[in-house]
Amino acid sequence: MINVLIVFPRIDDARSIRSLLMKYGFQVTGAFTAGAKALQQAHNVGSGVVVCGYQFADMIYRDLKASLPETFKMVLMTSKHVEAECEEQGITLLRMPFKPLALIQCMQELEARMAAERRRRRMHPKIRSRQDQETIERAKQLLREEKQMDEATAHRYLQQCSMDNGTGLVETAEMILRLGGR
Repeated sequence: MINVLIVFPRIDDARSIRSLLMKYGFQVTGAFTAGAKALQQAHNVGSGVVVCGYQFADMIYRDLKASLPETFKMVLMTSKHVEAECEEQGITLLRMPFKPLALIQCMQELEARMAAERRRRRMHPKIRSRQDQETIERAKQLLREEKQMDEATAHRYLQQCSMDNGTGLVETAEMILRLGGR
């Protein structure tokens, strides 16, 4: 499920698009007339799609796109005469007046593309620095010595503590080393 933010100069337009998207099961996080409010909400939710018009009360789409987190995509709904200057990367154009089904299909495609990107990011393991790797190894060594664990058990223990505490593996290893006096 993706978060959808809607930004249009007229609140009635934003609300009607919100109703349409919600009817088809999209999670609309907010409808705004100002780009600044949408940006604030975007930073709160972390990722999603912004459906917007060309110009808002306080900025134009280009300013909004430049300030959005990289995890956000943009669907720009605009007229034919403005379309030529909106050929930026990362922006999906939808010509006004639009057919409701075209917006729904566009949103479904973006949702599928964003899900595939998330899966790709998860498939690539996080690369740790040499120093971080050494910290983890020292913590596992301490666990093996003081708790008589084998390598695999020490690693699982670190992972479990990390999940239980909501911290990263390196941070958990550092805590174990501090508690163990190393």
